Amino acid sequence: MSQPKFQGIRFRLGVALALALLPILLLGAFQAQQQFRAQDVERRQDLQLAAERTAASAKARLDSTSVLLQALRPEALEVFCEPRLTALVDRLDGLNGLARVTATGQTTCASQGLTAAPPPWLADARQSTWFQRLRSGDSTVLARAPAVAGQEPGLIVAMRLERPLGAFDGAMIAVIPLASLQPDVDDPALPEGSEAALTDAAGRILTVTDARAFTLEGDKPLAGWVDRARTEGSSIFEADSADGRHRVFAGAALAGRDVYALLGAPAPGLLSWARLNPVGLLLMPLAAWLAAFASVMLFSERIVVRWLNYLERVAAIYARGRFSVRPVQAINAPSEIRVLARTLDELAETITTRDAALLASVEEKDALMREIHHRVKNNLQIISSLLSMQQRALTDEPAKAAVGDTRQRIAALALIYRTLYQSDDLRYADARIFLTELVGQLIASESG
Repeated sequence: MSQPKFQGIRFRLGVALALALLPILLLGAFQAQQQFRAQDVERRQDLQLAAERTAASAKARLDSTSVLLQALRPEALEVFCEPRLTALVDRLDGLNGLARVTATGQTTCASQGLTAAPPPWLADARQSTWFQRLRSGDSTVLARAPAVAGQEPGLIVAMRLERPLGAFDGAMIAVIPLASLQPDVDDPALPEGSEAALTDAAGRILTVTDARAFTLEGDKPLAGWVDRARTEGSSIFEADSADGRHRVFAGAALAGRDVYALLGAPAPGLLSWARLNPVGLLLMPLAAWLAAFASVMLFSERIVVRWLNYLERVAAIYARGRFSVRPVQAINAPSEIRVLARTLDELAETITTRDAALLASVEEKDALMREIHHRVKNNLQIISSLLSMQQRALTDEPAKAAVGDTRQRIAALALIYRTLYQSDDLRYADARIFLTELVGQLIASESG
C-alpha cells in the first residue's frame, strides 16, 4: 500500500532537520543583511574619497588661490597695484586675472587682462550674485564666470575684504581657467571606467573628463544633485548615463558650498565582489541547509525507507500464506532493521510450526473419525445380521415384515457411515454413491 507523499518517514526527517537548521539560516540572513549595510557604507565612503582624490589638484589650486588673495590685502597693493597684479598673473600658472573691487562694486585695481577689456561680470560687479553674497557676509565665494566670446572659461574666486570694525570693504578677485581644474582619473585605485567632474552648487558642470558620463539618459541634466544630496542626506545616487552605462555617482565638497567634485563609476554588476561578498554570507548557510535537507532525503531512502519497503513486501507475502520466504537480504540493513527482520522471521517460523501442528492434529482427528465411522458401520452391520437371523426365525408375517423394515433402516445407516469414512472429506457423503448402493441393497433384499 502506497504511503501519502508528505507523511513518510523520509519527509518527516527532512522537515525535522530543516527546522533544526533554520536558526543557522536565519543567522546567515541576518549577517548578510548586516554585511550588505556595511558594504554599502564602505562603498559610499570609498566613492566619496575617490571623488576627492580625482579633484585633489583642483582643490590644491583653489586653496593656493585663497592663500594668495589673503596675502594680497589692499594695504599691500597701495603702490604700483596694476603692475604688481599683472606680474603675479604672468608668473603663476593657472591664473587668468586678479582684481580689487570696492564696497560699491567699482574696480580700483586689476591685472592687465582684466583692465584692457573688463568682462561684464567685473564691470557690473555690484549686480552679480557673488558680490551680493560677499556683502551679505560670506568670506569666500566661488562662481563660474559668465561666458564671454573670445575668452577662456574661468572660475571666479572672490574673497571678502573688511574694514577694521568689520564693515564690508569690497573684495579681492582671482580668475582661474577651468581647464586647469580638470579632475584626474588616472588613479589606478579608481574603479575602471570612472569619470569625474566639477560642478557648482546648482549641479551645473564646470569641467568634466567625459561629458557623456554626466549626461543622464534622455539628455536629463545633473542640475540639482547637490540639493537632493542635502535633502536626502546622501551624496550617492545612481542613474543611467548617455554612454550606455548604469553609473553610481558620488559627490564631495571641495570649497565651502560652491564647488563640488562628482565621480561617476560604473555600478557593480551582479557578480562583483561588492555584491558577492554579502550574498555569499547568505548563500553558504542556505546551501548548507539545502544540502542537509537533500542528504536526509537521500540517505533516509538508502538507509531506512528502502528496507522498510522490503520488509513490507515480505509481510505482504506472509499475508498471502507463504511463510517459506525469509528476509535474508536484511542482513546488510542497519541493526534496528535487522532486529525487525529477525522478528518477522521468527513470526513466520512460529506460524509455520503452529500450522504443522494443526495439520497433524487435524490428520489425527480425521483418522479417529474414520475409525469411529468404520466401527459404527461394523456394529450396524452386526445388528443388521442379527435382525436378519431373527427375521428368518419368525413365522408371523407382520412381525417378520416389521423386523425386515428395521433391518433395512439399520443397513441404510451402516451404508451412510461406510460412505462417510470412505470419502475424502468426513464432513460430506457423496449422495450419488450412497443412493446407488442403497437402491442396489433394497433390490437385493426384495429379491432375496
